[in-house]
Amino acid sequence: MIDPVSVFNTIVKPTGALCNLDCDYCFYLEKEHQYPEGNPFTMSDEVLERFIYDTIHAHSISTVEFTWQGGEPTLLGIEFFKKVVAFQEKYRGHKKIENGFQTNGVLLNDDWCDFLKEHDFLVGLSIDGPAEFHNRYRKTKGRKPSFHKVMEGVECLQRNGVRFNTLTVVHQKNADYPVKIYRFLKSIGSTHMQFIPIVEREVIGDALAGETLITPAHKTTSEVTDWSVESVQWGQFLCAVYDEWIKRDVGQIYVQLFDVMLEAWYGYEPRLCIFKEVCGTNVVLEHNGDLYSCDHYVYPQFKQGNILSTPISELVSQTSQRMFGLEKRSTLTNTCKRCEYRFACNGDCPKHRFVELPNELTHQSYLCQGYLKFFEHIDESMRFMASELHKGRAPANVMLRNKKV
Repeated sequence: MIDPVSVFNTIVKPTGALCNLDCDYCFYLEKEHQYPEGNPFTMSDEVLERFIYDTIHAHSISTVEFTWQGGEPTLLGIEFFKKVVAFQEKYRGHKKIENGFQTNGVLLNDDWCDFLKEHDFLVGLSIDGPAEFHNRYRKTKGRKPSFHKVMEGVECLQRNGVRFNTLTVVHQKNADYPVKIYRFLKSIGSTHMQFIPIVEREVIGDALAGETLITPAHKTTSEVTDWSVESVQWGQFLCAVYDEWIKRDVGQIYVQLFDVMLEAWYGYEPRLCIFKEVCGTNVVLEHNGDLYSCDHYVYPQFKQGNILSTPISELVSQTSQRMFGLEKRSTLTNTCKRCEYRFACNGDCPKHRFVELPNELTHQSYLCQGYLKFFEHIDESMRFMASELHKGRAPANVMLRNKKV
């Protein structure tokens, strides 16, 4: 296993679960219940400085990346992120610093965009497609649609020349419109897209410590939520977007999942954690300095410690975190081990592994059938693009080949 100290990434939640939206499918809003009533959900200067110092000094690589998320990070105001930049400058030495900033876009204005542009933050903007799909689940605290405010944020980013990509949750209500969503994202200037399948289970009966959404670690009786994307539906979505992309957009539009698949077909291990053989190098830092194993495992039993008492490099390297990551491989089903596409997905994210199979001791991913459909669909063209790369040529040549067929 690669030493996580040299490669770990931390998703930082400086506002904890605090957000100005009330998205129906958000798995993180419930995390408020894990902290005492009256908690300010604001990262202190002490935690912030310790985190930045520890992270820079824990990495031997020349470029150190920071990922600011939430909740909603813009709620802290620009002054908080001015302190971020100041602490990074104080401790970076000769290292280059890069910042990723995930936001719902509702509070973006020219002042925010001036700051983000000046310090070259890469913005990840959450948007689920055109208004009829975005507004289905992404509501304000007053249960009002949020699309128009998000589009104002998009226009602000464009007007100020701020780099941004889009993060689109694929759910029950938008999954049947892949081409419409893809073309919409292109129309608003997105050249880098992430599509994220939403799959959550909720407790049947009493909630667990105020939380109704659960992880595979719980044995509580549960059912998949009605807004979760279905497995085959997810596969069909990916196939349709891929067909649209491969006609004319290879090398111009970058879809994270397609880039990762090309890595796999080329012979590399996919860099996306859900498709790695072993995970555990993408940890989560809560607003008070608590460190958790993964964004989807922010539960007491997966808390690794607090950075105010233990350096982050030690928390990431300790046995409990290593075992968390190794368990992904050790709990792979025999069905997955025999699958010809194991190299591409390695059984998917453990969070999604809750489907029981006959004669299996462990569980399979809920999205397995969808991914299998997608892998079979892209296999031939991925082989061609990987071959072009091996020959020192551009994968985009697949578009020229398609025109000749």
